[in-house]
Amino acid sequence: MNPILAFMNLGGPEMIAIFVIILLLFGAKKIPELARGLGKSMGEFKKAREEFEHEITRSADEVTKKDDDVKIKEVAGKEPREI
Repeated sequence: MNPILAFMNLGGPEMIAIFVIILLLFGAKKIPELARGLGKSMGEFKKAREEFEHEITRSADEVTKKDDDVKIKEVAGKEPREI
């Protein structure tokens, strides 16, 4: 069985047991700090992903614009040149 699929079948009792184990391992004072750190990490990951997607989109737009410029020059009778 795929280990990832095993986590999808967690019910209420299993989740409570996991929470109790985490509480025993880290203590009540550390859990909010861990959650805050996890939230910041997820926010940074989301920000990096959005920047990457923006860069890919911008690069694709530049390539499309250059192709359009070359086509316009060809239609106008001018020799296209590589940039």
